[in-house]
Formats: sequence, structure tokens, C-alpha cells
Amino acid sequence: MTSVILTDGGMGQELVRRSKSEPTPLWSARVLIDEPDLVRNLHVEFIQAGARVITINTYAATPERLAREGAEDLFEPLQKRGIELARQARDEAGDAAIAGCLSPLFGSYAPALTISFDETLDIYRRIVAEQTDGVDLFLCETMASADEARAAVTAASESGKPVWVSWTLADHGAPRLRSGETIAGAVGALGDLPVAARLLNCCRPEAISAALPELIALGGPVGAYANGFTSVEALKHGGTVDVLHARHDLDPQAYADQAIGWVEAGAGIVGGCCEVGPAHIAALRDRLEQAGHRISGVQ
Repeated sequence: MTSVILTDGGMGQELVRRSKSEPTPLWSARVLIDEPDLVRNLHVEFIQAGARVITINTYAATPERLAREGAEDLFEPLQKRGIELARQARDEAGDAAIAGCLSPLFGSYAPALTISFDETLDIYRRIVAEQTDGVDLFLCETMASADEARAAVTAASESGKPVWVSWTLADHGAPRLRSGETIAGAVGALGDLPVAARLLNCCRPEAISAALPELIALGGPVGAYANGFTSVEALKHGGTVDVLHARHDLDPQAYADQAIGWVEAGAGIVGGCCEVGPAHIAALRDRLEQAGHRISGVQ
């Protein structure tokens, strides 16, 4: 019997569907202030669906994104609120680890939008400083380039908390990061930095299935959580998620089919990203249990 860590699904797209507000570039951050019950309740639903790791909803609350929208003063309050709501959900719904969120500073899928490594590291350190006392581990997610991941992991590792790093892949062609770099190159760029798990996320499940054997062959704990978008090409810098559309062939059972394949290949952490909701996580939980796997939390 294999022990598998089940994580939550995507917060942003699910919150868009539930909110009364129109999406804006900072929408998933503003909802923390304007509609906190939606965030807390969604965390609760993911835990009730079987997730043993939930990630705070601060993906869009990076200093760069806030500055771009003239909302720099919201950085600390949003970080604090994201942690509070996740902890409230855990208190209500049961045991789950809370992951801090180190997301792309400029927006998802945009490896060309970069600043120097040292500047990037300084910003990630600011985020880690705000989150470290309230989280159990750090998730550096949707990393589109090797340097972006290296900066995030460096900052997160300084907290002394476990660090997961997750790269986003090109949706088509040979397995590559969205920067065009190889998976082996991205792993190698981390050097001796302490990483508790390496994952792939926020790309088509088919892209993950193609790339996972290479990541597994590099050794250590691995995981995966895909998105359910038809394509991400329409999302531009500063744009809003309402330009993206969900696939119609990835209902909860179809997504579970994909994720079970990752576990059979050797992944020990699975969950979902954008367009993967509580029903998907519940279906995945059921399939894991039916297959004889034990769902566990972070050790």
C-alpha cells in the first residue's frame, strides 16, 4: 500500500465562479478582503473533500502585482488575511497542513518577464518573512524558469520550513519548462538547496504525464497537479483569468484517471490546480482509496 499526500485544487477559478465581483488583475487578492467567507469556505470544502495540504490564497498578492495596480499598501494585510482564513478553515474542517505560497512575481507563464536574480530573491524574502510564522511548509509553485525557482527556493529554505518546488511546463512538445529549459537543468540549478519534494503544476495533465518519468528518474519525492484549461495562450501580462476557458473533458472522474496514472508512475503527491475543484479532489480521494493507497499528510 502506497502513502500518497493529497493536496487541494485551484482556488482562483473556483472563487471567480462563486464571487459577486468581476475579475480584475488583483481579483484573487481582493476577494480576501471583500469576500473572505468565500475563501474560508472553499478551503473547508477542499479539506472535507480529502485534501491534507491547503495553500493560502495569496498567489496574486506579490509586491510587483500590487504595485502595478497601485495597491502596494495591501501587501502585508493580504498576506496576514490569507493565513488567517486558511487557519480558520483548518480549525473548522479538520487536520491539514498549510502551505505558504511563493508564486511567480510578474504573473503566470511569463518567464521572459524578469528582474535580476538578487532583486527576485529580495522580493521572495519579503514574502517568506510575512508567511513563515503561519505556515507549515512553503510551496514555490508555477515556476516557469530555473532562476525563478532557484530564487523562490533559496528564500523559502531560509525559513527552516520544508520546501516544495513546482515547475509549470510547456503544454505541447517535448517536456520543457515554459522558459524552454529542461527539467534536468531546472533541478540542477537548485544545487544543494534543501527541497522536500519536486512537482509539476498548472499545465495540461497530458504534459505532466509526458514529463513525469524524467522527474521521477532524478530521484526524491515527486508530485503533480494539473490545470484544466483549454489553453493559457490568451492570458497576457496584467490580464484577467476570465479570458481562459475550462476543458469539457476533465470532469472529476476524468481528472482522477490522469492523477491515478501519476501515482502509478511513482508520484507521492497529487492534487489539482486551476479549474480543479472540490468535486475533483473528492473523486481523486475515492479513487486512491479504492486502489488501496493510504492518504497521508505532510510528515
